[in-house]
Amino acid sequence: MKRVLVTGASGFIGRQSLPFLVQNGYEVHAVSSGTKEIVKVKGVTWQAANLLDEDERSRVMNQVKPTHVLHFAWIATPGEYWTSPLNEEWVEATVDLLRLAKEHGVKRFVGAGSSAEYDWATDAPHVETETLKPATPYGMAKAEAGTMVYNESMSTAWGRIFHLYGPYEDGRRLVPDVIKNLLEGKEAACTHGAQVRDFLHVRDTASAFVSLLESDVTGAVNIASGTPVTIKQVVETIGRLIGKPELITLGKKEAPKNDPAVLTADTTRLRTEIGWQPSMTLEDGLNETIEWWKAE
Repeated sequence: MKRVLVTGASGFIGRQSLPFLVQNGYEVHAVSSGTKEIVKVKGVTWQAANLLDEDERSRVMNQVKPTHVLHFAWIATPGEYWTSPLNEEWVEATVDLLRLAKEHGVKRFVGAGSSAEYDWATDAPHVETETLKPATPYGMAKAEAGTMVYNESMSTAWGRIFHLYGPYEDGRRLVPDVIKNLLEGKEAACTHGAQVRDFLHVRDTASAFVSLLESDVTGAVNIASGTPVTIKQVVETIGRLIGKPELITLGKKEAPKNDPAVLTADTTRLRTEIGWQPSMTLEDGLNETIEWWKAE
């Protein structure tokens, strides 16, 4: 029997991974801090725990005795996570989870990294083997944790996430902020929009992580669409789909000082070694996201 422990299971990606895991025959044990709404998915057992607490980590591992671990939990609060001191606490928690997994005979450990681990001064699509040069405390912490994970002797992998969007995203982030403003008939003020990014729907992201967990591929793997687009293309697509393109004002907001001009992924490992491809286009994904916000 495959038994998976999912951390951060009520979060943006974690909640989307649960149905895929059930479909793939896992006995799913999902961990929530207890401060978020538990996602009701048939076949999922919930565990309440603060994984920043050493005793709680040990208790959960002893109770579940997983064969697999899918680790999403980390601080992700917009405006805070880039510099939060909790980043280092999550490094320690991740390393300890890895130790406990090894002690319990876990067969496979997959964690969630970030494009923030890369050198943002480089415009070429980022390749997993390049030298890491994170520019933020968040990126440094993810790189430190990832290095510990994929240098472990057991079967491990580290999925480096690029740009996401989709249902349940924090409303302060780009895509939901634009959608909400347009649905309310308000101006959606944006930066110049020339930044090139790689956007992937959160459900596809969760699917990619489950495929990575199911594989025997080790090391770092970029989790992205492999299709670069500009921020302008994204927000203008939202404007067209909602029917209010005139409410989008590019150049109204100043871009952050450390905002890279280009941040994209080489997805060769994801496509060829794991055999995974996105299931939806950007337009289809944005349209679904708009419909979700309408319902909200």
